[in-house]
Amino acid sequence: MLTVTVPNADLLRRLDDLSDRVRLVVWDMESPLDPEAAAEAEVVVVPHYFIRPPEAWDVLAALPRLSMVQLPSAGFEHALPRLPAGVTLCNGRGVHSTGTAELAVGLVLAMQRGLLDSARAMAEGRWHQPLLPSLADRRVLVVGAGSVADAVVARLRPFEVEIVQVARTARGEVHGVDELGDLVGDADVVILTVPLDRTTYHLVDAALLARMKDGTLLVNVARGKVVDTDALLAELTTGRLRAALDVTEPEPLPPDHPLWRAPNLLVTAHLGGNSTATDARIAALVRRQLEAILEGADPINVVAHT
Repeated sequence: MLTVTVPNADLLRRLDDLSDRVRLVVWDMESPLDPEAAAEAEVVVVPHYFIRPPEAWDVLAALPRLSMVQLPSAGFEHALPRLPAGVTLCNGRGVHSTGTAELAVGLVLAMQRGLLDSARAMAEGRWHQPLLPSLADRRVLVVGAGSVADAVVARLRPFEVEIVQVARTARGEVHGVDELGDLVGDADVVILTVPLDRTTYHLVDAALLARMKDGTLLVNVARGKVVDTDALLAELTTGRLRAALDVTEPEPLPPDHPLWRAPNLLVTAHLGGNSTATDARIAALVRRQLEAILEGADPINVVAHT
């Protein structure tokens, strides 16, 4: 029988109907794992938001039969260097797409429609009625072409915007990333949805920020390291650009970090996938994954073989 560790009792309950074919064991990757389960575990489902020091992943090396690790997140750069040899890594592509897209559009609307200033005015009992930029009729540049980007684009279309999309390579109406420098200058809003790897680290640097026109809104729901924080801080401080960040570098953001006090900025604490929809979607993904394995099919969402 296939032995699978799941991070909590809720996921165990959601998958309970598979118990005649799968041995499910609750393990949060922090508490000791039962020795018998450790000897037999073949699949580990990582806890949602497993934010721990890199060495915390070393517990996987003690599982002699481990063949696959299932992440709940689309991002996998944090896990890849810590996996034992011979293990297949699968990500959570699609799990957080809806929630992250909802937040991305919410951040855009909050900044375009001045909701931060309105909230401050409300606390002061002050009637605040400025002329604000619309979202309608703006040009929105979506950087990325994965499931999150697709969900963002789908939610933006009803807002009557012009959408331009950039991917690693050009295809159809989607531009290649080599065109990014030429495209940002015409964008009113730039939304980042790309994964973090060596090609996207500081993709948005001082040079790219300088090519954005005055007043451009940068929204990052990707990874904090996709943006050069110091370069962005410099542009925010002058008031030339605006930003909304759900991810930061570093993360979590220390209380004394200057981003907290930067003008023209809205920061949320990596809330993209942190919604009530997440648990059910993780369970649905794990179910599809286990059923594929039980049927002898290839795993889904494979991102690496170590």
